[in-house]
Amino acid sequence: MKQVLLNAKWIEWMSQAFLELLERYRGQIKGVGGMTMGADPIVTAVSLRSSQNGWPLNGFYIRKEPKSHGTSRWVEGLKNFSVGDKVIIMEDVVTTGGSSLKAVERAEEAGLQVLGIIACVDREEGGREKIEERGLRFHSLTTKSEILAR
Repeated sequence: MKQVLLNAKWIEWMSQAFLELLERYRGQIKGVGGMTMGADPIVTAVSLRSSQNGWPLNGFYIRKEPKSHGTSRWVEGLKNFSVGDKVIIMEDVVTTGGSSLKAVERAEEAGLQVLGIIACVDREEGGREKIEERGLRFHSLTTKSEILAR
């Protein structure tokens, strides 16, 4: 998936597809973020595309480990947000949902309110169910079944 996300044409297409899914949150959310490294190209591309489309969404990155020096923070980009701002977590692939829910936990600890998660691919291995059990909305551009059916 990372090779696809680092291809200029594919990430351009995906950023537009993500924005179309994000439309349902227009007027509600202030930004998008996700776990580094998988979500980094998605967050950057969606933030850029949203600004070009007149609906600027700020981005933030969530570290897998806190920064080892300086501020020791888990989340980068918080200066563009206020406590209570609503956001969406972006993912490249959702399998069991563990990484996604860890990202939600870190974002909430930083004072953000997570409304849902959007992924490129749902591998259909229980992630959607875990995310929805947590009371979050889940959307994906495609699923493992759809890919295998092609």
